[in-house]
Amino acid sequence: MHRVLGDKRAIAILLGPALLVYSLIMLVPMFWSVGYSFTKGNTIEGFTWTGFTNFSHLWSDPNAHQALWFTLKYAVVVTVGQVAVGYLLALLYVFFLKRASALVRTLVFFPMVLPTVAVGLLFKALFQIAPQYGPVNQLLVDVGLHPIDWFSSTGTAFIVLVVMDIWRSMGFYAVLLYAGLVDVPDDILESARLDGASGLRLVRHIVLPLSFPVLMSSLIFSINGTLKVFDSILPLTNGGPGNSTTPLTVLMFNTAFDYGNYGYGSAIAFLLTVVCLLVTLLVFRLSRRDLQKG
Repeated sequence: MHRVLGDKRAIAILLGPALLVYSLIMLVPMFWSVGYSFTKGNTIEGFTWTGFTNFSHLWSDPNAHQALWFTLKYAVVVTVGQVAVGYLLALLYVFFLKRASALVRTLVFFPMVLPTVAVGLLFKALFQIAPQYGPVNQLLVDVGLHPIDWFSSTGTAFIVLVVMDIWRSMGFYAVLLYAGLVDVPDDILESARLDGASGLRLVRHIVLPLSFPVLMSSLIFSINGTLKVFDSILPLTNGGPGNSTTPLTVLMFNTAFDYGNYGYGSAIAFLLTVVCLLVTLLVFRLSRRDLQKG
């Protein structure tokens, strides 16, 4: 193995095809998009060079500001929900269900297999108010409460979006975190129990520090996915009411393909890339501080 890894020709043969495919699929379109951000127009009208006009417009565009705020708010709330619920489920699998957790893990993971658009339409039917009450509103009526038009206000629409995405993906993060928890040595847990640690104290002082690396990986994975949310929004709210639930991805899509302004759409995509990079670096920095303190 050392001879292969020390041979530059072998490395080129093994990694070259993968790097070529990655470059063609990811890097080339990314730099192409950055080039578009300095232009105005589309493939039908043609493109004209505008310099930094799109970025100056982006700086003063209230729709972009609203989309950026919603993206960050949505990413923080859903990421905390996904990882927290996933971690609680993983603890349930390891310490309570143990070997009997296989069936539960499969059932909880199942929504992740479903197409996101199908899940969005399902939740739209669950919370609908017209032409007939969905199950949620029907339940409210049955207990003597007034039905709610969940998608007519920003607050309730945001709640439905958060609930849907946490429900859909919590099984995935539960399995991911479960893989980290099962690697916690049994002898360390047993020693901690003999020293009097149990329940929350055992989780706080033993399990959580030992599972911290996989927890941070889950956090980074989740935050990057939620910052780029797209398919959850379209079938459920389509960015409404108004533009109140429109993230940067939907704004970028509408700008580039509905309005035919590829340049400004690419500028929005560039902003989203920078936000993802900065948030990831921030999480890495915070995690390194926690590790140094530990």
